[in-house]
This record gives sequence, structure tokens and C-alpha cells, in this order.
Amino acid sequence: MGMKVKAVEKLLKFNKNENDPGVWRYVMQPELYMALAQKKVIKEAALRSGVSQGVMQACWDAAGEVIKAWATEGHSVALPGLGTMRFGLRSKAVEKVEDVKSGLITSRRIIFTPNSDLKEELANTAIQITCFDRTGKEVKRVTSDDEGNVEDPENPNVNPNPNDNTGGDNQGGDSGSIVDGVDEG
Repeated sequence: MGMKVKAVEKLLKFNKNENDPGVWRYVMQPELYMALAQKKVIKEAALRSGVSQGVMQACWDAAGEVIKAWATEGHSVALPGLGTMRFGLRSKAVEKVEDVKSGLITSRRIIFTPNSDLKEELANTAIQITCFDRTGKEVKRVTSDDEGNVEDPENPNVNPNPNDNTGGDNQGGDSGSIVDGVDEG
């Protein structure tokens, strides 16, 4: 089946000037149908593993507590079959040691690094894109034929496709615009 993505035409402004007319661009995002309830996940995992739902729930709860405890102690924790998770933060830089304080922390984050099997699975997943113009009208459908590059948060400056000269994720550029060739009639 593949991953479903929608591209919606939105007015983007790149500054806070109220007189900025902005530019219309198609912005893509995965379509998420619904969050799966933990109960459903436990039931499916119990079926696949051959253990009771009660045992699976106990294991799930214990694993969650262990992951939370170790990650908050500064460990990078392996998530079986998925990758690793760790906590991180963003903060402001200061010149003098006297100015270092917890108030410089601007956000606390969870960093997930997928393992190679998961990245390969994602790279091999077909992507179906449905494009909607600013009025909500469907204007185009696309099925992926890209190289399936997967972003690696551990190496954000490494270009996964050395032949890609698109210049990154700048949504303001015209290169590779999804609306090229759209029949708007």
C-alpha cells in the first residue's frame, strides 16, 4: 500500500512583516489516520509473540519505565527492532562561564535514531502524494519514484544522496516544485 502524503497549497511568509505578501507553495506532510491505542498495540504484539495480553502489558510497562529511567540518566537506549532513543536539549551559547545557567536551555528534546533495517524499510516504502490547491480541490496525484533517502538525525550534515543538488529542504525555492505541469483546467 505505501505511505500516504498530502501536499497542500499554503501561503508562506518568511518574516513577521504584516505587509509581506508571502508566496504560495505546496507543503507536504504524511497523512496520519489515527493514533493507535496502546491496548490495540498490546493485543497485536501478544498475538504475534504467543504470550497473553497480561504478560505483554506487564512487559510493555516495564520496558517503558526502564527506557524512561535510563534515558533521563543520560543513556542512549536501544529500542528493539527500531533504533535508539536519547534525550537532548537546545540552548543559547554564552561567552562567559559566569553566564551559564539553566535558563539558557530553550528546549528539551527526544532524539530517535532509526536502525539500518528500519531506514531500509522506510526507503523501500512507496509514497503516494495527493495534491490539493488553496481551495481544497484535488489537482494531482503522484506515486514516488525517488531514491527513498532517509534523514539521519545523528549525521544531519551528511547528504544521503551525493548526486542530489536540490539545495536541501528550503520550501521557498522553485526547484523541484510539485506543481510543475499541473493541469488546472
